[in-house]
Amino acid sequence: DTFYITNEILMRTQTSPMQARAMEKHDFSQGPLKMISPGVVYRRDTDDPTHSHQFHQVEGLVIDKHITMADLKGTLELVAHELFGDRFNVRLRPSYFPFTEPSVEADITCFNCDGKGCSVCKCTGWIEVLGAGMVHPNVLKMAGVDPDVYG
Repeated sequence: DTFYITNEILMRTQTSPMQARAMEKHDFSQGPLKMISPGVVYRRDTDDPTHSHQFHQVEGLVIDKHITMADLKGTLELVAHELFGDRFNVRLRPSYFPFTEPSVEADITCFNCDGKGCSVCKCTGWIEVLGAGMVHPNVLKMAGVDPDVYG
């Protein structure tokens, strides 16, 4: 599901490798890790009103003591309202991503029909805008971070 320029060169499909690098380099004795990683990514998607083969992706990562799903939810709601406006409602749905647990999909009210249902939102009233989750404990372990202390 990717674009190869050559057998050795792959166009970037996601920005998440920056998170692993940041976790490995960060000195937690100096405080929490807070980062964002924006960039253009490329995927073999068929272009339609909610998909594109090229788009800007922004990954965010916070690792600290006592971080909870409530922190993630509040951050996602704030970001969605800042990006799309307060007129849009936000909902989180359970999902699965291999590197997060729990994982969620975040949706906003459809921009085309204001949540009534139309062909753009497949008559659901919602548009999926991002996936998110708490960093999986195994990912933290592999980066040398104690998952019993940090989340």
